Amino acid sequence: MTTPSERAARGRAARKRVPRSSHGRWIPSSQRPDPIDVLERESAGRLPDLVPLRYGRMSASPFAFLRGAAAVMAADLAAQRHTGLTVQLCGDAHLLNFGVYASPERTLLFDVNDFDETLPGPFEWDVKRLAASITVAALQNGSSKAKAHRAALVATEAYRTAMRRLAGLGELAVWYERIAADDLVPLVRRDDRARLVHRLAGARRRTSLQVLTKLTETDATGARHIVDDPPLLERATDLDRVTFGKIFNDYRSSLAEERRVLLDRYHFVDAARKVVGVGSVGTRCFVLLLEGRDDGDPLILQIKEAGKSALEEYLPASTFTHQGHRVVSGQRLTQAASDIFLGWMTGPEQRHFYWRQLRDMKGSAEVESMSPALLRDYAALCGRALARAHARSGDRIGIAAYLGGSDVFDRAVADFALAYAGQNADDYAALGGAIAAGMVAAAPGA
Repeated sequence: MTTPSERAARGRAARKRVPRSSHGRWIPSSQRPDPIDVLERESAGRLPDLVPLRYGRMSASPFAFLRGAAAVMAADLAAQRHTGLTVQLCGDAHLLNFGVYASPERTLLFDVNDFDETLPGPFEWDVKRLAASITVAALQNGSSKAKAHRAALVATEAYRTAMRRLAGLGELAVWYERIAADDLVPLVRRDDRARLVHRLAGARRRTSLQVLTKLTETDATGARHIVDDPPLLERATDLDRVTFGKIFNDYRSSLAEERRVLLDRYHFVDAARKVVGVGSVGTRCFVLLLEGRDDGDPLILQIKEAGKSALEEYLPASTFTHQGHRVVSGQRLTQAASDIFLGWMTGPEQRHFYWRQLRDMKGSAEVESMSPALLRDYAALCGRALARAHARSGDRIGIAAYLGGSDVFDRAVADFALAYAGQNADDYAALGGAIAAGMVAAAPGA
């Protein structure tokens, strides 16, 4: 077992391979793949009728494009030298993949909340994607380049200082570390506190019972079913329902024993295909309506297809042969607390899926309407949350030693983020050109 001083020495040694200042450079490789080709390869296994909707959503804005282009940025990050300081990456750590959700104890937490691309890899890849998303959002909101750079700098500084603090704590203290949503209120500027309190109150109301009134209705016999709203929400056929019944036990077996007992107290009511997100559009996703003691006691689960991580082409292959298991394991390892119904199973055509609650007091920020000051505050919270997530799975002492006490890394990543925002703008324009030329089809991004 290595000592803390040996771990710190390993982190400092990584500076020789990859100086902290070197993170500031962004020069596209001469072999850089065409971003539209990357997106088209990703679309190959998706539902063909939904792919145009994905492009429609991505073409809405530069930030929307960045959200859907995790594979594009993965290729760009892989072309750069990396530190070799490995953590369980979120893999898609942009601003809107952070948010609030309920812990099993019903405490509202702030954390990373999307793990479709999770895989072990160099810690800086997540930091750079977060920083890039901040500059793209800031510029889109009308900020100057200087203010966009400042926002990315604040986030990276928050990551570094949080990691250095966590490096001084014991293993259990780090494991139990969490960011309670209510603790965020004093951290934002007084002028923005009322807005934050309102958002947190809204998140607490986002439960299965609230979803029940939005997604379902009762027929003349009093039976409840999911409302059709194609292509965004389409009820499953009778054949699909039979299939769901066969795969339910597969999912059930991935849960802890006591949670299987709880799940068994619900019965199946209805199912539908649902379109979610931006980058995920076209993957197979379903919602399942279950009922407990009566029709006022619903449980709504989301079943989402899990393919290979966008990072897997550039990193060692996942140790999990089941992609749903990969996502669930990464989420459980990284989050301070996870959904009690988080599980996985294999579906039709041997496709992999993972399950979770559709809404359990979940909420995300409205980044597009943030003032520069509020965006900086939010960026700092995301940086802190990302450090907490990385500290659970990686060598926090080595990473902290690599980062050091100065702002060299912070400034370099902020420089990279601003430069990459320019690259993202070019790629976004390329998508617009491809749509205009008829190379790809785009539907209105509802």
